[in-house]
Amino acid sequence: MKMRFKKWCLMLLLAIATPLHAALTIEITGGAGNQIPLAIVPFAAESMLPQSMTAIVGSDLARSGLFRLVDPASPQPPHDPAEVRYAEWTGKGAEGLVIGSISARPDGKLDVRFRLMDVVKQAQLAGFSYTITPAQLRSTAHKIADVIYEKLTGDVGVFSTQIAYVVKNGKRFELQVADADGYGAQTVLASQEPILSPVWSPDGTRLAYVSFEQKKPIVYVQNLVSGGRKQLVSVKGSASAPAWSPDGRKLAIALTRDGNSQLYMVNADGGNLQRWSANSIIDTEPDFSPDGKWIIFTSDRGGSAQIYRMPAVGGAAQRLTFDGSYNVSPHFSPDGKSFVFIQRQSGKFHVAVQDLATSQVQLLTDTPQDESPSFAPNGKMIIYATEINRRGVLAAVSSDGRVKQRLSVQAGDVREPAWGPLLKNQ
Repeated sequence: MKMRFKKWCLMLLLAIATPLHAALTIEITGGAGNQIPLAIVPFAAESMLPQSMTAIVGSDLARSGLFRLVDPASPQPPHDPAEVRYAEWTGKGAEGLVIGSISARPDGKLDVRFRLMDVVKQAQLAGFSYTITPAQLRSTAHKIADVIYEKLTGDVGVFSTQIAYVVKNGKRFELQVADADGYGAQTVLASQEPILSPVWSPDGTRLAYVSFEQKKPIVYVQNLVSGGRKQLVSVKGSASAPAWSPDGRKLAIALTRDGNSQLYMVNADGGNLQRWSANSIIDTEPDFSPDGKWIIFTSDRGGSAQIYRMPAVGGAAQRLTFDGSYNVSPHFSPDGKSFVFIQRQSGKFHVAVQDLATSQVQLLTDTPQDESPSFAPNGKMIIYATEINRRGVLAAVSSDGRVKQRLSVQAGDVREPAWGPLLKNQ
C-alpha cells in the first residue's frame, strides 16, 4: 500500500509539473487609493506541489489593484479557523486572512479547502471545498480569488474569465485565447493575413472575428469547443465589426455590399440577413446594450466620426458624443449605464468612458495610440490595445482610471483584445 501511494504521489507531481508559460506578462503600473490589507497563508501541504495555489490567488488579487498583500509569515501558520490567533494578524495590519489546506486522495484527485476570515470581526466570511484533478489546480485558484474578491469588494470577480487577442510576428497573425492572467494561451487561428475584431459569444463557446484570408475582410464564427468555423455571410463587398446580441442568436455586422458601410442583422448561423441602417453615409462598429434594446455604433452622418444610439428594432438615431471631432469604437458597459470608446484629442487617441444619463466623459488613459477597448464582464476593468516604443501591447485600466496594467509578449505586437464573459458554471 505504501509503495502504491508513493507511486501515485510521483505521478501527481509529474502531472502538475508540466510547465505553463504565460503568453502575456502583466505589469501593474497603478493602484487604488484605499487597498484592502490581506494576508494569504500558504495552504497546508501546498509545498508538495510544483505550483503554489496561494501564489496564484495572491497574484490575481494584487493585479486588481484593490488589495495590499500582508506578509503571511507566522511562527504557527494557521490552516483552520480554530488555529487563528487574531491578535497576531491585527498586529500585522491585516483586515482579511486566507487559510486552507490541500490533501491528496487515493483516486488521484486533490481536496482543496479554504477559509476567508475577517480579522477585525474575528469571524469567517467564506469557506469552500473543492475536489479537483491536478490539471484543475490553477483554475481552482482563480475561483478562490473570485470568491475573496466578491466577499471583500461586493463585486463579481473575473479572474476565472478569458481574453482573446491577436499576436503579429513578422507576417504571421495568430488569434489567441488565454486565461485572464495570460496563462494557458492557445492559438485559435493562424494566418498570413490580418485578423481583426474578435468578439465573444455570450456563452463563451464561440468567437466571431474578421479575417483577410480571402484578400478582403470577411466575418467568421469559430466554435471553441468543436474547433469548427464558418463564414458568416457570403455577399459582395466586405464584412466587418461583428457584435453578438445578448441572447447569442444574432450578430450585427457592417457590410459594404450596397456601397458605403451599413449595418445589418444576421442569425448566428448566417441566415436571415437584414439591413438595419439605410442611408448614404458610413455606419459601422455596432454593439448591443446588455438588455438587447439598443445598438450603439460609429457613424459619420454628422460630418465626422461620432457615436450614436438607435433602438435595436430600428428608428431614429441619437448622437451621444460631442466632445472632440473624432470618437469611435463604442462598447456598452455590462450594466448598460455607460459606454467606453476611443477619443482623439490633439492628435492622440485615448480610452474614455461616457455616462449615458449625464453625458459626462472621463478620459482614462494618457497613452497616445489607444484602440479596441473592451470591458471586463464585471465592468470594473477595461482592456485595450496601445503602442509602446512602436510595439503593440495590451493594457488595462479600471473604469475609474485609478488602476493600470500593462500586458505584453516577449516578441511580436499584441492587438485587438476582447474580454470574455462570465460563465454560468463559474
